[in-house]
Amino acid sequence: MNTSVQAPANLQTPQAAAPAAVREQPAVVPPVDIFENEHAITLVADLPGVSREGLNVRVDGDALVLEATATSQGPADLELVYGEARSPVYRRQFTLSRELDAARIEAKLTDGVLRLTIPKAEEAKPRRVQVTVG
Repeated sequence: MNTSVQAPANLQTPQAAAPAAVREQPAVVPPVDIFENEHAITLVADLPGVSREGLNVRVDGDALVLEATATSQGPADLELVYGEARSPVYRRQFTLSRELDAARIEAKLTDGVLRLTIPKAEEAKPRRVQVTVG
C-alpha cells in the first residue's frame, strides 16, 4: 500500500493559521479513517454536530487543514438551565503527497461525517506497460 497522506494521530493545525475565534477554545482532534485505491485517497472524518457553515476545509501549500465548530441546539421553546455537552472545535492537519491532485479534492458532509476524496495525479496512477516481442 502506498501511503500518500501522512497522518500522525495528534497532528493539529498551527495556532497561527487558525482564525482568532477558533483559537480561543482548545481543539478536539477528530478521528479519521483513510482509504486508498489506485485512483484516489479517501478521508472519512467524524465531526458530530458540525454543519456545512461550521466547516472549513482548505489546502495551504502541501497541508490539508480541517477546522470545524460543532453546534448543539435544543428545542426552540425551551431554555437551557444546565448543560454538560459543549460545542467542540475540531482541528486536524495532514501533509499531502505530491502524488495527489489537491486541485480536484471533493468534499461531502453528511450527518456529521466528512468524506474527502483526493484524486491521484495521472502520473502517480499505476499503468500497464505494453511489452513487444522482437
